[in-house]
Amino acid sequence: MPFRFGAHSSARLERTPDKGEVDGSNPSGPTVTNELELLDWKRRAFELYAAVRAQPDGARAWSIWREQRDDLFAHHPQSPIPENERAGFTGLEYFDYDPDLRVIADVRAVETEHFEIPTSGDDTMGFTRVGLAAFELAGQYLSLEMYWLDGYGGGLFVPFADATSGDETYGAGRYLLDTIKGSDLGSEGDDRLILDFNFAYNPSCSYDPRWVCPLAPPANRLEVRVRAGEKHTEKPT
Repeated sequence: MPFRFGAHSSARLERTPDKGEVDGSNPSGPTVTNELELLDWKRRAFELYAAVRAQPDGARAWSIWREQRDDLFAHHPQSPIPENERAGFTGLEYFDYDPDLRVIADVRAVETEHFEIPTSGDDTMGFTRVGLAAFELAGQYLSLEMYWLDGYGGGLFVPFADATSGDETYGAGRYLLDTIKGSDLGSEGDDRLILDFNFAYNPSCSYDPRWVCPLAPPANRLEVRVRAGEKHTEKPT
């Protein structure tokens, strides 16, 4: 039976993060001002990805994405960059754009299974595996598990790590798809998903450990080096 987007229930209430986003609990805590700022961040993220999907030129779409992310990270009150570091922020660092690292994945149905995925904090986050995204990259056939957030409204989530993790990129992995935050490059038909590794990005906890983020589970740790998307440089201690 083929996978169908939207077929999974979006009304799961098994567990929700304490506060904040799917990729992290907001460290400043829930206040009216804080939550409205978070709403504005999410609204801008949704608008950004809509603009990316509407842009037919992949390299231009990537440039727009980079420029607007840099602006949000530099100036938005919900930026994961620590406030005392924003004045010196000069932009996020990326690998060069590579059109060969945009793939169309065949989405396959799997037996659903609940996972408590480790986070950068002390707790876990509940997700359900709902599908498998299979694709060819650099001459190899690979796959990534797709997870649905077990919380009100839910959301599709595809994290990954690869052989650059802990070296050129964040050790705990990066995100390709996180629909609760708007990061979604679209699909082709009912069972083909656009995965563009040029748009892979770091979780918020990579910039500030006060944020709590789900990590890439073992099933989504690729053995290949994916030299695309956002890089990571460890801060000096």
